Amino acid sequence: MEYLIGIVLALAVCIFAMLTGFDRGRVFYSTVVIIVAHYYILFATMGATKSVLFEECAAATIFIVLAVIGFKTSFWIVAAALAGHGIFDFFHHKLIQNPGVPAWWPSFCMSFDVFAGAFVAILLMRRGAAAQ
Repeated sequence: MEYLIGIVLALAVCIFAMLTGFDRGRVFYSTVVIIVAHYYILFATMGATKSVLFEECAAATIFIVLAVIGFKTSFWIVAAALAGHGIFDFFHHKLIQNPGVPAWWPSFCMSFDVFAGAFVAILLMRRGAAAQ
């Protein structure tokens, strides 16, 4: 069920951004990457040790840096960072043992991130095709 909820929520967020014009600038999806990167820090703050918190901060920093680089250079990096965070969600429990993470979170977040990353990639392809 968490997979379905993640996909439906990602679709709702992306369509809302399109309809309201929030996604007209390059900042919206870059900000989404930064936000999703912070959730594991929140979970570590709620239920883990300081060392786990530092590990989560280090992991989040990678995605935050990618969001900024993508914002400033190629928006494809933002799409890849968003989908890449979904892949990170799949492997998170093998990389960082964070007891604050709800059992359903990685599946939910993975489906949200991968779907949203694919949505951004499709937007980029459509906009590229429209420009030609």
